[in-house]
Amino acid sequence: MGREEPDKRDRRMMGNYGKMELPMKRIYLDACCLNRPFDDQGQARVHLESEAIRFILKHVRRGDFTWVGSDVLDYEIHQAPDTNRRTEMQLSMDGISENVESEHDDKARIAELESLGFDSMDAVHLMCAEKAKVDVLLTTDDKFRKRGGIHSSKLKVRIENPVTWVQEVLE
Repeated sequence: MGREEPDKRDRRMMGNYGKMELPMKRIYLDACCLNRPFDDQGQARVHLESEAIRFILKHVRRGDFTWVGSDVLDYEIHQAPDTNRRTEMQLSMDGISENVESEHDDKARIAELESLGFDSMDAVHLMCAEKAKVDVLLTTDDKFRKRGGIHSSKLKVRIENPVTWVQEVLE
């Protein structure tokens, strides 16, 4: 009995995810998502979220998803203290197709989101995602996601964890 080539075995285990047609989605990844692959991968949750983010970025590069970024995302990434991590996150941002700028006119919406309990940076990310009319804002920040669930009727975009979202896309 001969051994299978690793390439064929990997494809069978992955199913057709590498070749499947995915519905075109407009997505916004916050800085927590871009940081996740650099966190301690010894925790199952962190590892799963990292794999989901790698899957998403792979499909962004293939053109299956449109990744919308923002000036606030760029600002947050530039604030990362670890230069290697910052460089890797900046490289991954090459996949951004569109960029949204936060402007003076956006201050009222940001203040409204902050009044709902969103942290100031989360409020700006959320406003940018709404402005870009993305399908989903992805985050690994539980507090951000839970607050989004509580106030979903007042938001123009859904906030979701990358693992949950990938599972939905693959169904």
